Amino acid sequence: MKAIVISEPGAPEVLQLREVEDPEVKDDEVLIRVHATALNRADTLQRLGSYPPPPGSSPYPGLECSGTIESIGNSVSRWKVGDQVCALLSGGGYAEKVAVPVGQILPIPAGISLKDAAAFPEVSCTVWSTVFMMGRLSPGESFLVHGGSSGIGTFAIQMAKHQGVRVFVTAGNEEKLAACKELGADVCINYKTDDFVARVKAETDGKGVDVILDCIGAPYLQKNLDSLNFDGRLCIIGLMGGANAEIKLSSLLPKRLTVLGAALRPRSKENKAVVVAEVEKIVWPAIEAGKVKPVIYKYLPLSQAAEGHSLMESSSHIGKILLVT
Repeated sequence: MKAIVISEPGAPEVLQLREVEDPEVKDDEVLIRVHATALNRADTLQRLGSYPPPPGSSPYPGLECSGTIESIGNSVSRWKVGDQVCALLSGGGYAEKVAVPVGQILPIPAGISLKDAAAFPEVSCTVWSTVFMMGRLSPGESFLVHGGSSGIGTFAIQMAKHQGVRVFVTAGNEEKLAACKELGADVCINYKTDDFVARVKAETDGKGVDVILDCIGAPYLQKNLDSLNFDGRLCIIGLMGGANAEIKLSSLLPKRLTVLGAALRPRSKENKAVVVAEVEKIVWPAIEAGKVKPVIYKYLPLSQAAEGHSLMESSSHIGKILLVT
């Protein structure tokens, strides 16, 4: 099969399409012939050499895919050869075939094309596991998502609105803010021209929001804590701005704040299976009802993975970037 290989850590040009060995399929896995995969920030970090795949995972990038089952392991009963599915991966999506544990496979939501289904597994599992399972975001609460126009952000806005939540977003230009507004965001903040803490306080009568989803890390840590309501929860899923920060612990105690950190890729397959099962039960019906739609910025052939990475790192996109085999 062909796969995108990271020839050495470096710029997008190190991503090269090469002929490689087909993956081996274990008893509890299925082999998917990949139709499409989607880019995630973690892929760019892996390319740079700073986010290696978990032990035993595919060496190729790609944390989600859609495609058709080509073969099944001996202990697999739910799926059969020929089924069209999408899947959460620990790696290997940038390839023509990938072996996936059975607990990480999802049906294609009704009304969604096989190609577009590749945009859902990583964002839905990330947002559901952090914001809802860990952060306990509930109807009637308020929610701030940083990077509202990203793949994570565009999904989080729609899912939170579907759950009856008031949604705040930050983004870096008016085009991105307009896209967030169209998806249902109630309060859209340009972080380059506005102080998001002051804006959040002004829009909540000085209280703050109940849950924040943050991918920036260090430079936003204290600001996020200052933006939370009593019993507020901060969910950190990325460190794009840095990993080391100093905070005033006195800001945690009076408001009973909780700081949560989470990464999806390093979780065990058993843990991922629990998340995937909840996503299928709760998120998939929202997608099938048209309450949550795929937001696709661009489709590229797999051979142009380097162009996709350059586009992602430019941060000019809104939603997901897909690679099609």
